[in-house]
Amino acid sequence: MEQGRTRDTAPPDPEPHGPSRVPGQTRGEHTHSEPPAPRLVQRHSVRGQILDALRTALVGGELVPGEVYSAPALGARFGVSATPVREAMQQLAVEGAVEVVPNRGFRVVERTPRELTELAEVRALIEVPVMLRLARTVPAGRWSELRPLAEATSAAAARGDRAHYAESDRAFHRAVLALAGNQQLVDVADDLHRRSQWPLVAGPVVRRADLVADAAEHSALLDALIAQDLPVVQSLVREHFTSAK
Repeated sequence: MEQGRTRDTAPPDPEPHGPSRVPGQTRGEHTHSEPPAPRLVQRHSVRGQILDALRTALVGGELVPGEVYSAPALGARFGVSATPVREAMQQLAVEGAVEVVPNRGFRVVERTPRELTELAEVRALIEVPVMLRLARTVPAGRWSELRPLAEATSAAAARGDRAHYAESDRAFHRAVLALAGNQQLVDVADDLHRRSQWPLVAGPVVRRADLVADAAEHSALLDALIAQDLPVVQSLVREHFTSAK
């Protein structure tokens, strides 16, 4: 027997106040036996779906500028409670699409042609130089990958579907700008683009022919980018924003 050493043969102290360990789990690891409350996840999902539906209704002209809409009435329309509608409308208020009318609901903002012109000018200041820089550096193969997005805008335009055209139009521009590798740029440009799609006060009806012509510019732009034809790229992009005014 070695002198000066003793062996502690007693079992380790129990942990009466701590969680029991799962077999195979090492000390210090934590398990979560209870999943997140599904009600919260479902509520968030409903709010997102209602927000998308309201944006579609806004772009499609179903929500009329100047009109006031109550959350309970819209909730009944979408088959949900007023709460997710109210939360979605609050987000649209942050984006500037609607404004809160106390004790009544939300009024769709009345926009003027001047506002649309200003948005187009700001978008051009951001996107034109970026696209010209990308035209010099991005290989043709990367531009070809965006062809399905351009075709999606053409398909929506051919149907005269303003809501889906607006969605596919933003998707195309996001994909182009994403090649610059600057997410902040993409987010800012997309916000400006979304605002430019809101309906005008007593604005002209958007014709199917207008959508078709606008969509055709996407395909023509890709052709010029693939060919690295900078003069044509610049001309098409500037014309694209000019026609958006």
